[in-house]
Amino acid sequence: MIFRKSKKNESETAKSSRQVSASPDEEKQPANGPNESGGYFRRLKDQLSKTRKTFSGGFDRIFAGKKGVDDDLLEELEELLIKTDIGVQTALTLMQKISSSKLTDADQIKSLLKDEILSILQPPQPAPPETVPSPRVIMVVGVNGTGKTTTIGKLAAKADASGKKVLIAAADTFRAAAIEQLMIWAERANADIVKHKEMADPAAVAFDAVEAASARGADMVLIDTAGRLHTKVNLMEELKKIKRTISRKIPDAPHEVLLILDATTGQNALSQAQLFNDALGITALALTKLDGTAKGGIVISICNTLKIPLKYIGIGEKIDDLQEFDASQFVDALF
Repeated sequence: MIFRKSKKNESETAKSSRQVSASPDEEKQPANGPNESGGYFRRLKDQLSKTRKTFSGGFDRIFAGKKGVDDDLLEELEELLIKTDIGVQTALTLMQKISSSKLTDADQIKSLLKDEILSILQPPQPAPPETVPSPRVIMVVGVNGTGKTTTIGKLAAKADASGKKVLIAAADTFRAAAIEQLMIWAERANADIVKHKEMADPAAVAFDAVEAASARGADMVLIDTAGRLHTKVNLMEELKKIKRTISRKIPDAPHEVLLILDATTGQNALSQAQLFNDALGITALALTKLDGTAKGGIVISICNTLKIPLKYIGIGEKIDDLQEFDASQFVDALF
């Protein structure tokens, strides 16, 4: 079933919004760029305060009153890196760089650490495609609770603000609440939405959405998917089926498989990413809830381990708190 904006749909959506309401901040937030007072970087730095306190604050504590670098200090520094959820292997790689540098000054070591982390977060990017597909089909995956549905809504709102015509596919047919939330977001983002009845075939929803988007000249299709426990084989098979079905309509689609991860889950997010990537071939990542964790180092761990581009980070509830990932800004905010 395809929903377009109409008085009837507005009434239905308003009724649903009383059941699945967004935060007051989201209601007030425009879908424009980060032009608030102080700018996005200030908000990023504020929201990463827990991670920065652990990371940069711990670094300063370790070097306080020290005149040189010895084995004990290096061991403390390694423990600090692991504590921020950078991960053992990534921490060891960074420590090898520091040890081989023979640096003894705290500021120089911090500068080296910033440069090495930046190189992990900012790998060489492939050349952009010569032509932009229309519609651009983005299949959004992730376990329940990561902020998948909300991220889809925010992406739709941003695309609408930039003048794109968006269609959302409610292919998580196992959760009625997910469909209701998407209807609310579709209304805000002036987007069409394709939905079937609860427990319908998710692949059929995705196919109908892509077909409708092609017929109506939509620029973007955002496909929500189920997110039951990633350890269940049937979920991965279901997602593979959706991917195959989409490609039957548009051969090179989905053009992006975007995995949503919750930063507060730490190394478990890395495990999820590995499983989803093995099954689907993840092409981009979005990391949400960075404002609620002291272990933001998981960003570094994921990028170093999987070599998958981190495209978006979420640092709050507002629409503009989901932004394209800027590695330089992120590193500056950490220190």
